[in-house]
Amino acid sequence: MGVKGLQSFMERCCPEACVTVNLREMARQHVARSQQDCTSSANTTRPTLVVDGMACLRNWYSCKDWVCGGQWREYMDVLKSWVEAFTSAGIRLVFFFDGVVKEQKRPEWVKRRRRVNGEISKIFRHMKTHGEQPGRELFCLPSGLATFTSFALRSLGQEVFSSVQEADYEIASYARQHGSMGILGQDSDFIIYDSAPYLSVAKLRTDSLTTVLYDRQRLCRTIGLAVTQLPLLACLLGNDVVSKEKMQHIRNDAMATYRLNNPASHYGAPQEQMVLAVSHLVSSLWGREEEETGLIPQCLNLSAPHKELLKMGICSYLLPGQEAPQQGDISSLPPAPAFEKHVSPEILKACREKHVAVEDFMVYCVVWEGVTECSNTLEDEEDTELLPQALVYKPCRQLIYGLLLLHGHDGSSVNLPAIREWFVYPGNPLREPDMVHPVPVSLPCDQPSLDLLWFGTGPEVSALRLTCFLSIFDCQELSELYGAVEDSLLAALCLITYIVLQVQTLSEEDLDAYLSQAVCLRLKSPQELRQIELPFLSSRAVQLGSLYVRGLSHLLGANCASGCPLPSAALMPWHSFDGRLFHSKYLLAHSGVDKTVLLEGDSSCLSQFLCLREKLIETCRKRGRVLQSRPMAPEQSHKTAPGTGFRGRHAGGDESWRERGEMTQGHQHGGGRWGRGEARGDRSEYEDRERPWEGGGHRGGGQHFHLHSYPNFYDGEPPNVSRPPKHSRGRSYHNRGRYRLAPRWSQPPAPGT
Repeated sequence: MGVKGLQSFMERCCPEACVTVNLREMARQHVARSQQDCTSSANTTRPTLVVDGMACLRNWYSCKDWVCGGQWREYMDVLKSWVEAFTSAGIRLVFFFDGVVKEQKRPEWVKRRRRVNGEISKIFRHMKTHGEQPGRELFCLPSGLATFTSFALRSLGQEVFSSVQEADYEIASYARQHGSMGILGQDSDFIIYDSAPYLSVAKLRTDSLTTVLYDRQRLCRTIGLAVTQLPLLACLLGNDVVSKEKMQHIRNDAMATYRLNNPASHYGAPQEQMVLAVSHLVSSLWGREEEETGLIPQCLNLSAPHKELLKMGICSYLLPGQEAPQQGDISSLPPAPAFEKHVSPEILKACREKHVAVEDFMVYCVVWEGVTECSNTLEDEEDTELLPQALVYKPCRQLIYGLLLLHGHDGSSVNLPAIREWFVYPGNPLREPDMVHPVPVSLPCDQPSLDLLWFGTGPEVSALRLTCFLSIFDCQELSELYGAVEDSLLAALCLITYIVLQVQTLSEEDLDAYLSQAVCLRLKSPQELRQIELPFLSSRAVQLGSLYVRGLSHLLGANCASGCPLPSAALMPWHSFDGRLFHSKYLLAHSGVDKTVLLEGDSSCLSQFLCLREKLIETCRKRGRVLQSRPMAPEQSHKTAPGTGFRGRHAGGDESWRERGEMTQGHQHGGGRWGRGEARGDRSEYEDRERPWEGGGHRGGGQHFHLHSYPNFYDGEPPNVSRPPKHSRGRSYHNRGRYRLAPRWSQPPAPGT
């Protein structure tokens, strides 16, 4: 996130360094300068903005709805318009996205994830209290937005890169190397890098193509430093490498000296005074130690570990070709691959190339880094029924790891590789990664090598790729539909089947909601999807929407590992999911509407829906998973008078919204939530509530449900949860002994069980 307090200091105390610029005019001047330079190449002549994609996500996602899982088709339209604003002005765009999280920044990553967890808790409390999306002050990006945005921009013909080092470093390096006209982002680290001018995306107006340029040269003149001294200033103030706490004593001493020498100075707020104080310190160090040749002036009162940390922080700002004193050129190749012994050199090379070109997901991080991570997901920490998405998809990740790393393995547990997983989910303190071992994929033949899957040709290899992909999600029977239905619909059916198999509390109504929205989506324009009105929001449906989108990223990872049997475009959310559409289908399905209404009276959609539904139910039945009907009753709204909640209003005969198969604004009363019945109130009510997937209890049998969690309905009976057979031969998946996932059943239950 950059240097603590530096950007606000520039805005308040150094306004002459914050210059409003017109990007069209900047582009024209850039071309003129480049044409005068006879050594310029075509790429440096053309005005290019290097864009920090991660910093733009909040600006790009301007869709009204953000809690239901994402308005992906509407979002695609936003991206198209944004790109066209620049290309119409002759400006070339090059996008970078974070491809890895370096371990030196892991503590900061964890700190941010924990903070967002608190914000997500507030979001769910608001929805359960008011039945509506909270205001923008609690805005949270839809799950998977960063992953799918990079693919979206590629589909729009843009140049997109995924980093193998720190993304900020690669952005600054690219911009400097290619003579770019600027870096568009929102990170004060770009002031510190001696690279192209830093332009603010937060201040950007696409209608006029104006924004604010933060001028590092003018900043340096104001604070009395050279550009080469900015890295030390950044580290002493605190950044993502050198935490603010580690250099606190240095800043305290600097502030004391500054106030002693400037008793009449009242230059801004304390943080702004701190920037000036530390700047004076840095300037004085070099002023009285001209013989100093190292990165760190010796007079700084630092322990050896802190000195090494400070040196690492300073070096992180030095770009290729920029030499640090006594250090040489610090640019270096990525470290050796974590699992290079398990794959061929050709796979390693292809892995890295695909990752950089945004043609891969998950595979590079596993093979090269030995680690995968997943940021926050909209999940209710007070939920007692739905398994966190990280654990729902853990079995398929283990099979992906197995496909990547276990070719030729003898099947023993000796020397089995382990992948470090940093996945955010309720109950995970993120103190250390989960160590997850790969599991071999069950195939009718020996497990193929990655070289065969990735580089092989012929119909047999194509069929093998599809078999591997479907086996990861335990739905091999769906191969019969390959070529008979759209690829995106086959992918959706595969994912829904997997979710139903893994989440034992899913009902027929949930299945109908998932499947009907996938079938109906192809009929909808972005405008029609925007106009869907919801009578209220169900927090359970919100979590199920996020669960689905997270599953799409796992489909993408499995597809990449299997040699891409399906085109990546078929796995993108704008082809199979819309949050508002899913939410409306969820409310309709749980209200008991006829299937014809659920499919909006379209006979073709209804026929396809029934066919796919039958195939899915048959696949699940073979594995001992029998879906039950369990409509979720809506809670009475806290915003309506007693007796006038959602249930009472519709019980009175106002069924028009259900008969039409749509949601209308006339019922938007802020009603409650479907299917839980948790009491509102302070978080302490939930602190001692046991989760059905925690402890030693099996996910299928021995589940513990607390009847006080369902006070409004069920009449003293626990929910009708489908239980797996007692005598099954499936395997359980563990997570440090606290969570267990639903087993994969290898045979249907015996009669009478």
